[in-house]
Amino acid sequence: MTENPYLTELQTTAKHLTQRGKGILAADESTGTIGKRLAILSLENTPETRRALREMLVCAPGNDEAYSGMILFQETLYQTDSSGKPFVSILKEKNILPGIKVDTGLKPVPESPGETTTDGLEDLSNRCASYYAQGARFAKWRAALRIDVNRGLPSDSVVHENARELATYAATAQSEGLLPIVEPEILIDGTHGQEVSAAVAERVISAVYDALREQNVPVELTLLKPMMIMPGVSSEERKNVTPDIVAVETLRVMKKVVPEQVPGIMFLSGGMSEEEATKNLNALNILAEKEKAPWSLSFSFGRALQHSAMKIWNGDKNNLEEAMQMASEVARANGRAQLGKFEGKHPSSGSESLYEGFRGWRGGAPKAV
Repeated sequence: MTENPYLTELQTTAKHLTQRGKGILAADESTGTIGKRLAILSLENTPETRRALREMLVCAPGNDEAYSGMILFQETLYQTDSSGKPFVSILKEKNILPGIKVDTGLKPVPESPGETTTDGLEDLSNRCASYYAQGARFAKWRAALRIDVNRGLPSDSVVHENARELATYAATAQSEGLLPIVEPEILIDGTHGQEVSAAVAERVISAVYDALREQNVPVELTLLKPMMIMPGVSSEERKNVTPDIVAVETLRVMKKVVPEQVPGIMFLSGGMSEEEATKNLNALNILAEKEKAPWSLSFSFGRALQHSAMKIWNGDKNNLEEAMQMASEVARANGRAQLGKFEGKHPSSGSESLYEGFRGWRGGAPKAV
């Protein structure tokens, strides 16, 4: 096998993204998804509104204390701040690596209603090369798998097809110089308990690493982005789940299925409140330190890093400074949680759930998420 000419750079990227006390902001929402969040604020989904929102997140003073990387949507990768300076340049000056969402959304599996695979493999190599030239240094591809105990979901065939797609993406991204984040998101929709969540996570993540091995993808040049092990959002168990319970189950499952060579597991927030996500990450890192877990355990949160800041901003430039301050404070809280050192009151505006029902397939026209 020919050695990847980007090998040294990929190793450097992996080390940078998994440094202690830092994590990744996922600001890669598609135009459709960000539009739904803007609508909650009664804001129009225009290119300028989206640009202004991303400027608030990119330019927040002090966010470099807690962010090693930021995942961008394609539109954002080519945008500038209000003075005309490219976001990519601003991030690089802050030593925050720009990343890029490279999948193009979910597509339904006709023979299994409610299940999906992911689009975007067809022209992936060319797009990755273009993104690298624009300054991106890592990538993300999201699969979304739904638990439905009564229907036996996720089905084996869909688990394996999503795993194959994730592995193909990872190999392609590496070949073009982008470190791949592999995201097999298990949606929190449902009434299932924590035991079911754990069993499905084991099955799904094991299939992903089997597929990576089959395609000769070096896992030491990948990052994993899973959901923490929690009951379904409508489960009776949900209200009794503590950060310590989440930490124990999550670490147990990760130890069973994630190879030690993987440099980092960057958890998604998946509808947890801002406070809940931080406290769960904190408990997880306290336990991981005791048990000497082999990987960096950090965050690649989206909503749980943006929600309070977005509410303050509300599309009004007069609120920008306060919104940026909130964005940085929430980022730093999660940076401390990555060290297992978060304590005291959370800076966010509340503990409301950030669950969104449109994160998976609901039938009808395709939804880019």
